[in-house]
Amino acid sequence: MKSTYILVHAAWLGAWAWKHVADHLTAKGHTVIAPDLPGHGGDQTPAKFIQLQNYVATVLEAVERAEQPVILVGHSFAGVTISQVAEARPEKIRGLVYLTAFLLPNGASFGDAVAGVTGSLAVDNFYLSDDKTEAYIVADKVHAAFAQDASAEAFSEAAKYMVAEPAAPLFEKLSVTDERCGAIPKYYIETTEDNAVPLAAQRQMAAQGGVRRTYSMATGHCPNLTQPKEVAAYLLAIAEEL
Repeated sequence: MKSTYILVHAAWLGAWAWKHVADHLTAKGHTVIAPDLPGHGGDQTPAKFIQLQNYVATVLEAVERAEQPVILVGHSFAGVTISQVAEARPEKIRGLVYLTAFLLPNGASFGDAVAGVTGSLAVDNFYLSDDKTEAYIVADKVHAAFAQDASAEAFSEAAKYMVAEPAAPLFEKLSVTDERCGAIPKYYIETTEDNAVPLAAQRQMAAQGGVRRTYSMATGHCPNLTQPKEVAAYLLAIAEEL
């Protein structure tokens, strides 16, 4: 059976970050939808107008557009988004895949989740704009925080497309139930060399989130950039299990 994947990008990135993963999946005959969230990629919505509900609406539109139930994949902060989408339309989602992503319980936010995290270059170098509408990582720490396994040249090319992250969604509380989002099969892809979300934090979220299976990659925080073929292979394996 051919699957439909919706790939949701991380904070600061855009749909472009999924290109090579998408290429591997479509080469196998599967359908891939990778939207730009508001304020990212080709979407120029100002950060001050963006809330979590805007991200959710964008992904829900893609879910509704799909001809069959989808496999919904979230990278990093997008774990929050895909959980909220799953709560809204569980019948349209075959499975949820968290790629070194925030798999959080009801009532928690990204801000809550990182508050006690240590050993994260991203958290240690995180700051907000003066008006509190945009979030950043100290510029000279971004490469090491997100993709130290990418060459300087490759990361420099990717960094051209990175944007300021709208701040409000990072601090909004997730609202999910066991009956809806909680009933969907969940998978976690952990990244063992991650400088943004430490492995211990990933494993804690996966354990508390009740995942069916965890896959492991010896990469930094962005394996979709550095090892897209391997990410695609895990996504294909998950589809076969579902």
